[in-house]
Amino acid sequence: MHPATDLSPPLQADRDTRVVYIVDDDELVRNALGSLLRSIDLEVRTFADTEEFLAAPRAGGASCLVLDVRLRGQSGLALQQTLLQPGRAPIPIIFMTGHGDIAMTVRAMKAGAMDFLSKPFREQDMIDAVTAALDKDARRLALGHSLHALRVCWDSLTPREREVVQHVAAGLMNKQIAARMGIAEITAKIHRGQAMRKMNSRSVADLVRKMEALGLLQDAH
Repeated sequence: MHPATDLSPPLQADRDTRVVYIVDDDELVRNALGSLLRSIDLEVRTFADTEEFLAAPRAGGASCLVLDVRLRGQSGLALQQTLLQPGRAPIPIIFMTGHGDIAMTVRAMKAGAMDFLSKPFREQDMIDAVTAALDKDARRLALGHSLHALRVCWDSLTPREREVVQHVAAGLMNKQIAARMGIAEITAKIHRGQAMRKMNSRSVADLVRKMEALGLLQDAH
């Protein structure tokens, strides 16, 4: 089946594939833009309206959306607001229009659009915009995977180890931690060493950085 119309659920391999979604009610534009982006080895999935796009499954890897502002039915700007609703996976959006104006551009960019291209646009401008959007989404996914790995490390700590590292992050020494927790200093030291190993942290600074990334520092004081 042609990749532009393949709406089957994403495979595991999709996570390593960069996908560009195109929503435009002009078939000629969809086909021309799809051919351009496929020529640089990107997977492209095209849709004639926002409803068709929303009903299709999303790939697991980096992706972006090239979206016409003026569509039959729901507009591109309305779709942008729909995609910003809680619970929806974020996706970088590149708007394109043959009837753009300053107010429309400002509205789209304030809502987080990556770019706003006026038709007719240079092919290289579209390629550059799509490449930047895909790179941004790849960074988002990498950060999400990194945070998941950190959360797994944190969840492996015992309650005592978590309490100790919270005190460590607050700047307390082993003796102070022991006094605050009512345990022996050697016990505090053992808990600290085990926790640091589980968190893959070789320094307090690294531990603090990881706890900050997990949003745990507010509990460290």
